[in-house]
Amino acid sequence: MDKRIYFLMIISFIIGLVELIISGILDLIAEDLHVSIGQVGLLITVFAIIFAVASPILLVMTAKVERKRLTLICLYIFLVGCIVTVLAPTFSILFIGRIILAFSGALLIILCLVMAPSMVAQQYKGRAIGIVSMGVSASLVLGVPIGLIIGNNFGWRAPFVLITVLTALSIIGVHVLMGRVQPKPQIPLSQQLATLKNHKITLGLTTTFLYMTGHTIMYAYFKPYLEITTDFNAFWISIIYFIFGFAAVSGGGLGGVLADTLGSRKTMVISLAVFSTVFYIFPFTTDFVPLFLIILIVWGILSWAISPAMQSYLIEIAPESSEIQQSLNNSALHLGVAVGSVIGALIVDTISISFTPFAGGIFIILSFITVIISVKSKISPHQKTKSAV
Repeated sequence: MDKRIYFLMIISFIIGLVELIISGILDLIAEDLHVSIGQVGLLITVFAIIFAVASPILLVMTAKVERKRLTLICLYIFLVGCIVTVLAPTFSILFIGRIILAFSGALLIILCLVMAPSMVAQQYKGRAIGIVSMGVSASLVLGVPIGLIIGNNFGWRAPFVLITVLTALSIIGVHVLMGRVQPKPQIPLSQQLATLKNHKITLGLTTTFLYMTGHTIMYAYFKPYLEITTDFNAFWISIIYFIFGFAAVSGGGLGGVLADTLGSRKTMVISLAVFSTVFYIFPFTTDFVPLFLIILIVWGILSWAISPAMQSYLIEIAPESSEIQQSLNNSALHLGVAVGSVIGALIVDTISISFTPFAGGIFIILSFITVIISVKSKISPHQKTKSAV
């Protein structure tokens, strides 16, 4: 395995940290900048939406730029966003910093995902994507407890100081360690988007959106869920977040290995079948800690085991437009985060937080159905001809 893959994983971890790290320090930011917690929550929503919408557009706009140069440009812009965030005197300036981070980070994550499989042999493509996904999953699930611990001890700006330092080190690393990576020959955008007429692809992207929506409905409100349904104190809730985080990180790597060995299709189908079951078992385990921890670990693993398998699946279906497919899949994932957090908020405010796992389970069952249809559907002769063009 090319060692540069692990460097891409580190970059994806740093970029991903920014997305959800605010969740653990909402109250600290609100108090310091004299705004409501709801307003601070908009920093998460705007980041997810920009991530979802901007990444495929930016990928097409920069299709001809050499990848090392593009990575450095994005990292420098990301560094500016970090500095603006750390020094922000008002909420408006913080919001601007957040937008800078979202646009640059959206393209950086996609660059990591599309460069990784191009650096390894065919039989290791799923594993390469899985390793980069480990960085993304680690950042998304560890961001909350990291922000919580550092923010509570040193102030809400401290986590972003850490991210600023890590970004600066990444820039040095790219300059020193990363060789030039030429972009793939450009395919017209119209031809790339024409692949969406392939039902296998659209259903695959729908699968990503649905399972991430279901996962987020539960995960975005996991802390208050635990506070209401268990006797865990603040210390043990932090431990639970870390356990979940390490499980999710291993899930990203495991998903890549399974995609290479079992095949992407079997990996997705089996993972989503178990995933949907876990959500309906979970509420009945909160009184029995050993079983609760087992189900928690399984949930963590599966939450990110599906992503590398889906990325491999989309590459297999449309290798000629693999970059735009991976970008659209990343968009679908972040739209799922945005929609899941909104649906979860509605459930928490109007029904009861105890219903979040059941609501999340419904979306994951739907994702299981869409992936089955996608895997079993056939590409029409017309679509095959277009792919060959």
